This record gives sequence, C-alpha cells and structure tokens, in this order.
Amino acid sequence: MIRNAVDSDKSVILNFCHNTFSWGDYIQDVWNSWLSEDNLFIVEKEHPIGITHAFFSKNQVWVEGIRINPDFRRQGFAKKLVQHVELIAKEKQIPFSFMLIDVKNHKSLSMAKNLGYDIFQTWNFYSLIPQINNSHEIQFGNIFDQSKIPHYVKSWRWLPLDKKTILYFYKQNKIIFSDKSGPISIAVLTDSEHFDKILIVTLISGSLSNTLDLILYIQNYGAENKYQKIQILTRTKLSTINTLEHKITFNLMKKSLV
Repeated sequence: MIRNAVDSDKSVILNFCHNTFSWGDYIQDVWNSWLSEDNLFIVEKEHPIGITHAFFSKNQVWVEGIRINPDFRRQGFAKKLVQHVELIAKEKQIPFSFMLIDVKNHKSLSMAKNLGYDIFQTWNFYSLIPQINNSHEIQFGNIFDQSKIPHYVKSWRWLPLDKKTILYFYKQNKIIFSDKSGPISIAVLTDSEHFDKILIVTLISGSLSNTLDLILYIQNYGAENKYQKIQILTRTKLSTINTLEHKITFNLMKKSLV
C-alpha cells in the first residue's frame, strides 16, 4: 500500500535513514519541508518500510529521497514508489520524470533503467570554501543562449530554466558570466531552501580562464555573505584548486511519460 506520509511516520522512517551514505543521511533535515510541500509518499507493509518525495513543476516531476528499509529491499518497493509518482505525473499531463543517482550506485541505476530511465547527463558536485579575494572579473546579465542551461539546480532539484526564471535571477544579480577569454562560462546562484547558509551554484564551464573567474567571484561572494558552504554542480571536470574539492559524480536520469 502506498499513501501520503503523515508526521507520525517520521520516527519509523528515520530509523532506517541514518546510515544510507558513508556520511549518514539528510532525510531528517528535509522531512518537515517535504511533508509541508506534500507529495511525500510512504509504502507500508503493516508499518512504513519506504519513502520517496516528488516535486512537480511546469513540465516535469523530480523524484527524490527514495529509501527502503534494508529488511525489505530487493522486493520491488522502490519501483512501486516511482511508478506511483509517475502515475500522478501522467494524470497531471506532465511529460518528463527526472531523478539523480550516484554513478557508483549500480543497484539504483539498474532499477531506473528497468523503469525506462536513460542517462540524460552526468554532473559533478564540488564543494568550495568561502574566502575573501578580489582576483576576478565577472559580469551580471542574461545575454546568453538559453539552450546552454536548460536546467538549473535549486535545493538539489534540476528544474527548468525558462525565460520567466531567467528574468527573476537577472533582476536579483544571480546570473553571472565571464567571456573575456574564450568560450563563455555562466553560473546561476541559488540559496538552499532546506539548509541555512548554503549557496548552490549551477556552473556551465566555457574556457578555463573564464571558469576560474567565476569560481573566485563565487568564493568571495560566499565569504562576504557569510555562507557556511558553497556547493557547485557542473557537467565539467574542474581543475583542482586548494579550496575546491570534488565530492561525487551523479547521473541525471530522464524518462518520457508520454
């Protein structure tokens, strides 16, 4: 049985969501937000044994936080949760479903592919230490080909970047670019909605020189605005600098629902 989550499910779910990754898990930090956003789904067998959350936007659904109690894995419950979300999306006439999976998570990748998902793109996650510096030369604006950034990352959801959103970011000075040397590098800056003082950056890398300009600006911006962490998501493998650390690589999975 699959149903909407209620607050009393929290303790049962968190009992099997604390050692998901080598560093732990984040479900305890986002539970309240996801519950208030709605579309937090529970699969139960006498008691809750799994969850996932769905975020619906204009033309896609984002599937996140799939967790199954280890005692009930390999029984198809994760698949049933994803299919439940897809059914709702189809009823809403939403054409695409997306999810993000670690490139080393072969079991989840296999499940996604069996459900008809394909690897759409591969993204790298870097952490950057906020630090004051003035060695950068960037511009603000929206003068770029929208096809270069069809999605931007907002609270670890890859969301469509349409003209309305671009205009909003432009007015907030959240779109930066550098084109002084070679192909343009562009970044979109957003605040995490689930964690305080975390800056999330969608980076489209052009030339190495332009990208370094953006990184140095972002680093300085993070320090000036007292961010605790800067998270950079990019399809490019970035050159290592002292304050930039590669954390993990993900596959962005996509499925057509029509």
